[in-house]
Amino acid sequence: MNSRSTPRVLAATTTALLALGAVTACSDGASGNDPERVDVVAAFYPLEFVSERVGGDAVTVANLAKPGAEPHDLELNPGQVGQVSEAELIVYLKGFQPAVDEAVDQNGGDRAFDVTTVQPLLDAAAGGHDHEGEPGGEEHSEEEGGGKDPHVWLDPTRLATIGEKLAERLGKADPDHAADYTARAKALRTELEKLDTEYAQGLKTCQRRELVVSHTAFGYLTERYQLEQIGLSGLTPENEPSPQRLAEVTEEAREHQATTIFFETLVSPKVAETIAREVGAKTAVLDPIEGLSAENADGDYFSVMRSNLQTLRTALGCS
Repeated sequence: MNSRSTPRVLAATTTALLALGAVTACSDGASGNDPERVDVVAAFYPLEFVSERVGGDAVTVANLAKPGAEPHDLELNPGQVGQVSEAELIVYLKGFQPAVDEAVDQNGGDRAFDVTTVQPLLDAAAGGHDHEGEPGGEEHSEEEGGGKDPHVWLDPTRLATIGEKLAERLGKADPDHAADYTARAKALRTELEKLDTEYAQGLKTCQRRELVVSHTAFGYLTERYQLEQIGLSGLTPENEPSPQRLAEVTEEAREHQATTIFFETLVSPKVAETIAREVGAKTAVLDPIEGLSAENADGDYFSVMRSNLQTLRTALGCS
């Protein structure tokens, strides 16, 4: 071996040792910081909520999406990729966050629980406001892109079913606490069914049943409670509506005598405010609960859903 090759050999040896150390660290960390608890990584807030409620004190839950951040656009830093690699269970919704999907594909293995496997998702257009044969309806379908609506948690009964399936997965990872997970999932279902009843009764008799929303995130809610959504843009909130779409929604808002144009917490209200000025309506927050806002970090799924219900009852003139 000559003297010029020695540094290269040393560098290669150092790299190999570092890689081996990283693998060993991941292996050692697989059971998490607390060996008494199951380490769960949740992709965004509703999945964090259900994981904490079903897991209780037998789990430690890390949320990849921070309060105030738009979870669609989540980019994972190396530490978060490490969390996915080391978690004992990864709870995510395939198709909602491309960066999470990629990390799960590369590092998730059989530790990933995709909630879309619990029950089929609705088509993106489902629950929307479609006037057959009208150009507006066709354009709206194009904006949706023909995909699936991920916002399954806005139907409390569907979220309850996800909780029950999550309990089964936790029970496999931690058989000693399987009965506890099942019991907590049952208790969560009871609470969610109570919320479902509140919605059904609260929205039963209303002057209007059309929601003008900034993006069509509310298909599960509108289907469950016999409402209709008129969306300014499709499922991706960053998509700017075309001038034609703005004009069509303004016309529909007038037609349905909408008193409120809804926007959401994590997206700019400017477009909703423009429509509201045009039709003489006000704006209000209708939260799709993709994540808690920084201002509402102390809230939870139930408090936001009940706030949404009161907002809807006021806007739709419910008795």
